[in-house]
Amino acid sequence: MSGLRAPRDLREAAAVERRRGRELQRQSRIFNARLRTIGVDKDALDAQVKDRKIQEATEKARNEELANEMKQNDKMMCMLEERQKYNIRSMNKAVSDFQKNFQKPETRREFDLSDPQALKKDKPARLSDNDPRCTVSGLQKFMGEDLNCAQRMKFQKEQLREWFLQQQRDSKNALADKKFLDDLHDKNRIELDQKTMEQQRIEEETRRAVCAATKDFNRSQAAELAERKRLAKCQKMKDDMDEISSLLQGNLLSENPAQAISSFGTHRVITDRWKGMSQDQLMAIRSFQQQQVLDKLRLKEEERQRDAEWDRQSMQAARAQLILERHQERQNRERRQALDSINAQLSQEQKSKNIYLKEEEYSNCPTSQYYAQFNTTSR
Repeated sequence: MSGLRAPRDLREAAAVERRRGRELQRQSRIFNARLRTIGVDKDALDAQVKDRKIQEATEKARNEELANEMKQNDKMMCMLEERQKYNIRSMNKAVSDFQKNFQKPETRREFDLSDPQALKKDKPARLSDNDPRCTVSGLQKFMGEDLNCAQRMKFQKEQLREWFLQQQRDSKNALADKKFLDDLHDKNRIELDQKTMEQQRIEEETRRAVCAATKDFNRSQAAELAERKRLAKCQKMKDDMDEISSLLQGNLLSENPAQAISSFGTHRVITDRWKGMSQDQLMAIRSFQQQQVLDKLRLKEEERQRDAEWDRQSMQAARAQLILERHQERQNRERRQALDSINAQLSQEQKSKNIYLKEEEYSNCPTSQYYAQFNTTSR
């Protein structure tokens, strides 16, 4: 495999070197200001297309070579697997033949433990009923498992057949006795049924007579009960009418106000009988309420007049205060004007005094006298 891969590695290295050289040439063309052209370089594009085709052809050839190599490897692997399977089958066959020819089960020491014919070769567990090997602890002889079991079973079958025949004869006799007893019982049952039917007929006639008598009695009782109900209903209606008329004419529904007067005085009433106030009481309450309304209106009018008087006095006080403030402002303005005039007069007097003092000071100075003499001479 290393011999097959070495040429491929060399071809890949050569392809890498070619691509690297083409890339260096392309960079030299692009980054060289003298050789670089503006627009499409057709020669370069053709060269690229040609290189691309060569690269695709190389890639395709390399892929085909790899595919052929893989097919060859798969074929070799299949051949190796078939050879390995054949070797395994041959080895297994040889081992089986060797075991069959030279390692038979009869030659083993422990063959007696797994011999399939051991039971056929061994003695039976019991040779006779008196075999000394059949001890109690051996559990080889039980009741009913003797060697003459066939004759004993035949005798027992004959005995069972005789017993069965005897049972059949006994069963037939029992059936005959039972049939006789059943017939006798049926005859007695029919006679008893006839007596019972006769007794039922007599009881039915007696029941009909009793029912007719009971029906007549019930009919009379129902008529009597209906009459009593009618009388009771009439009496109840009469009592109801009397009660209604009594209630209508009574103090409760007629709402007689006199029934609410207490025995402790006319000013007190019985609360559960009181039906309301009389017209005089209502008129007195209404007149009292009207008087209260008039008093309330009078109080409101007096309050309104007091508020109006208070507002008038407040307005007059505010007006007087405003007039006083204006008078004070006027007086203050007059005082300020008089003070300003006095201050202006004093300022004028102060200025005149200052001028006079300066003139006096100037006239007393020697330099001023010299200048005064000089001015006089020049003149």
